[in-house]
Amino acid sequence: MSAKTSTTESDGFSAEERAAMKERAAELRAEGKKGAKKADGLQALLDRIAQMAPDDRALAERVHVAVTAAAPELSPKTWYGMPAYANAADKIVVFFQDSGKFNYRYSTLGFQDTANLDDGDLWPVAYALRTWSPEVEKRVIELVRAAVS
Repeated sequence: MSAKTSTTESDGFSAEERAAMKERAAELRAEGKKGAKKADGLQALLDRIAQMAPDDRALAERVHVAVTAAAPELSPKTWYGMPAYANAADKIVVFFQDSGKFNYRYSTLGFQDTANLDDGDLWPVAYALRTWSPEVEKRVIELVRAAVS
């Protein structure tokens, strides 16, 4: 009796997930070298945005402007290769996942558990983001302000 094994995408991590884990390991190594400075984090974030497809890049740029205006106390950095913003304790509060990251049909604006968005026993922590508009900008700013309150 011989056992035959094969590896398929459903058996483990996808190529995109493995790439995200490698990006995170590189980020941790960089932070371990005397700590990442805010300027270094900003540059890494801007470099990551520049690598995105045009539609994702346009959204990421608008998210960056909105987050930094609404919560200048947050530090920009990358997190699993995504633009993210951390609090004074260096904990991620909000992040932007471009649609190309995992080949989704939309980008995502997400919040980590450090975000103050609690609303009873159930509340959203991630939002699909397809286009930017004044209404979207207003809602993003409201969410970010609430997250850091």
